[in-house]
Amino acid sequence: MDREFLKQKVNKNPQLKGLVHFLIMNQRGSCPRRWVKLLNPFLFKYGKRSKIRRSAIMNISPINHFSLGDNSLIENYSVIDNGVGAVHIGKNTLIGLRNTIIGPVNIGNDVILGQNIVLSGLNHNYQDIKTPIRKQGVTVAPIYIGDGSWIGANSIITAGVHIGKHTVIGGGSVVTESVPDYSIAVGNPAKVIKHYDTNKQEWIKVHG
Repeated sequence: MDREFLKQKVNKNPQLKGLVHFLIMNQRGSCPRRWVKLLNPFLFKYGKRSKIRRSAIMNISPINHFSLGDNSLIENYSVIDNGVGAVHIGKNTLIGLRNTIIGPVNIGNDVILGQNIVLSGLNHNYQDIKTPIRKQGVTVAPIYIGDGSWIGANSIITAGVHIGKHTVIGGGSVVTESVPDYSIAVGNPAKVIKHYDTNKQEWIKVHG
C-alpha cells in the first residue's frame, strides 16, 4: 500500500496518529526508537558504494521517504532527519562534516556540501502571540539543491529555497531566496554576484 495513502489515513484519525507516533518515536518525539532504526536498511534505498559514517545521526523513520544515491557519502556528526519531510540525496554527492539536513530536502547528483551547513525545510509557526511558539506546530516547504552545485561551509539554506544546477553558495551565506542555475551567491542574505554567460563562456559579475 502507498506510504502517502497510509499517512493520510492515519492523519485523519487523531487517536491512531498518536499511537503510531508513540510506537515509532521516542518518548520526547525527537528521534525514532531503536527498533525502527534496525528496520531502516530494509525500508529505504541506499545506493551502491554509498557510505554513512559511524558518527552520523540518522533520525530516519518510515513516516517519510529517504534515499541515498550511489557513491554518496554522509560524513561524521551530520544529522539527517525526515520526521517532517522526505530527504533524497543523489549520486556522487558529499554531505560534509556536521551538516544538519531536515526534510523536505532534495539534493541532486554530484553535489558538494561543505562543513557545518544547515538545510531545513521546516519553519515554526509563531503568529499567535498568546501561545508559546513550540505549541503552534510547524510548516514545511521543500529545499532543492541542483546537480553539480557546491554549498560552502557554515551556510544556511532556508525552507522553500531552490538552488540551481552548477551553482556556488559562498561560505557563511544565509540563503533565503532561490538562486538560478550557473550562479554564484554570497552573503547574508545571499545575493547573486556572478552568473555564467553561455555565449561568452565565462563567469560574469552581476552589477547592482
